[in-house]
Amino acid sequence: MGFEIFGFRALWSPYYLSVMVLLLVLYFMIIGPWRSKFKDSSPVSTKQQILFVSGIVALYVSKGSPVDLLGHIMFSAHMTQMAILYLIVPPLLILGIPEWLWRAILYRPIIKPVFKFFTKPILALIVFNGVFSVYHIPLVFDFVKTEPLYHALMTTIIFIAAIFMWLPLLNTLQEWDSLSGIKKMGYIFADGVLLTPACALIIFSPDPLYLTYSDPQAWINALHLCVPGDMLAGLNLTGPEMFNTLPLVDDQQLGGVLMKIIQEVVYGSILAYVFFEWARKERLKDELELQEDYRPEPIK
Repeated sequence: MGFEIFGFRALWSPYYLSVMVLLLVLYFMIIGPWRSKFKDSSPVSTKQQILFVSGIVALYVSKGSPVDLLGHIMFSAHMTQMAILYLIVPPLLILGIPEWLWRAILYRPIIKPVFKFFTKPILALIVFNGVFSVYHIPLVFDFVKTEPLYHALMTTIIFIAAIFMWLPLLNTLQEWDSLSGIKKMGYIFADGVLLTPACALIIFSPDPLYLTYSDPQAWINALHLCVPGDMLAGLNLTGPEMFNTLPLVDDQQLGGVLMKIIQEVVYGSILAYVFFEWARKERLKDELELQEDYRPEPIK
């Protein structure tokens, strides 16, 4: 059976798409016609613009495209969605926002102390990986997946925690840069280690963990998160096996493996980015020191 039975709204989320388009328009207005209103603003490079647009596109793919619907049918698709939303989107958005705009955002009376506190490296690691792991405890997961308000709240909390987790690695503001090159590499390794237990629980479990992928009624209740109620009322659904040919345990294990693979690829890419940035800064520092050492003495 094809996914088109769920309708256009469930597949493409036109309201969510409108919000994403509005965010893009706002971004280009800020870095374009409105840029003069910001202190110390400067033109934004094409690279940064591409990064931000890519982040918004990835955000829509994870939460507004058919991937979101598929994530309620296949656990492997859900984990892929989580990887995109929390491991790919935040770095793209962070790197796509120019320094002067970050300063305008962060240096606010309430925002600054909150960001200063939650972007402390150890706290940021613990909060993100802790909230992500708690979310995937079966009892919590099944409850959140069937309650729209709590699902939206939990998704938002994890996304904000992901922003806090990525900022110590990727922010370019000197006054906020609390980690050196070596410490950043250690931070990435620690992040990978802390995410492993949640993935291992999913990968090595011999039984299905989540009722929202195994119990027909719980599954239908979860579908209400992305399929309009009037559309679901007209469908004769018996369970996720109508669309998923993989056995439940295999699909669950595949989800854990995909999450771990995507994590390793993303963290490896960020590790390379951090290493080369660190090497570039050290090279520039050495060149400046050499220039000072070999500065010719003034002619008497």
